[in-house]
Amino acid sequence: MGELEVLHPGLYSSIQDLGRNNFRKFGVPQSGVMDSYAAKKANLILSNSETDPVLEITQMGPKLKFYSPTRIAICGAALSPKINNIEFSNNKLIPVASGDILSFGKRIFGCRAYIAIAGGFISEKVLNSYSWYNEITESSILNKGMHLKYPEVKILSNRLNASLKVDTSYIRSNSIKVYKGPEHDLLSLSQKELLLNTEFTVDVSNNRMAIQLTEPLQNKLKPIITGPVLPGTVQLTPSGKLILLMRDCQTTGGYPRILHLSEDGINTISQKVTGESFKFQLNQEARGGLMR
Repeated sequence: MGELEVLHPGLYSSIQDLGRNNFRKFGVPQSGVMDSYAAKKANLILSNSETDPVLEITQMGPKLKFYSPTRIAICGAALSPKINNIEFSNNKLIPVASGDILSFGKRIFGCRAYIAIAGGFISEKVLNSYSWYNEITESSILNKGMHLKYPEVKILSNRLNASLKVDTSYIRSNSIKVYKGPEHDLLSLSQKELLLNTEFTVDVSNNRMAIQLTEPLQNKLKPIITGPVLPGTVQLTPSGKLILLMRDCQTTGGYPRILHLSEDGINTISQKVTGESFKFQLNQEARGGLMR
């Protein structure tokens, strides 16, 4: 079994998979990777299962020392990854030798990147998921001195350049795809027009639970009876604040659910940092679901 040491945890790093499904009725958040496209691609490069746990890192990556050979792949945000201070690009298979140190430099674009490792990180499975979440799993974020385990593999040639073509245009996109939410039809015509014509900005209040937007939408709607919400639900508060619920969100809420992000929309918004702007793009063909 291989092992790595966390020399520096980065800004916000955690083990995630595709989420903790079928427990929302007990009030358990779904969790899972914020950007499912990037995480799946990282696993695909290594011929892992797309459900294998990866390390999600946010804006400022960690510094990790490997004690056993392995292979890694990094997809998502461009955070200038380096092995032993030699920079390499995302979206390719990278051999790692015993003693190698992975670190990160300047953020070029995007917010979250995903480190996949050959065979997947070895972590405790709780409620059918490896995803870390406070009060459900023992750990919620990386800490300095922590050790992570992984299957040991024979190292490959350092000249190996296997890579996969990955579309990263969604990361820079300023269009967020959405469906109508259950309370969308309660909005006035002017409110509906403003929703699609306003350039919204990601507020400083944003994390794995929710992303708030800076620009308000005038609101005269009354709160609703508490109902189900999902990652992707867009809530309108009495003050006009828009809240985009993300992977670690609660399971119920009492604010009108005026929009629902598509999976592509969640992937794109999860790559936005504070101050970046976008517009909603409404998909007229279907409505966002609530519970499955």
